Amino acid sequence: MSLDTAEKQKLINNYQKHGTDTGSVEVQVAMLSERITKLSGHLKSNNHDFSSRKGLLKMIGQRKRLLNYVREQSEKRYTDLVSKLGIRR
Repeated sequence: MSLDTAEKQKLINNYQKHGTDTGSVEVQVAMLSERITKLSGHLKSNNHDFSSRKGLLKMIGQRKRLLNYVREQSEKRYTDLVSKLGIRR
C-alpha cells in the first residue's frame, strides 16, 4: 500500500521544518504512519496476506526506531509529533 504523489506532498507540507525539507524524521514518521494505516485496513479484509503482515511489522519497527531517535534528541519534538499524528495515546 504505497502513497501516491499527492498524498506524499500533502504529508511533506504538513510536517516539514523548512521549505526544502523532505527527509526529516518528522516527515518520515508521518509517511510511515500513513502507510501503516493503509496496510492495517488492507489486512483487516485480507487476514491471510502474511507477506504484507511482515512488511507491516517492519514498518512499525522502523517508525518505533525513528520515534525513539526523536525522543532522545528532544522530548518536546517527540510529544508534538505524537500528538499531531494521533499515535501512542
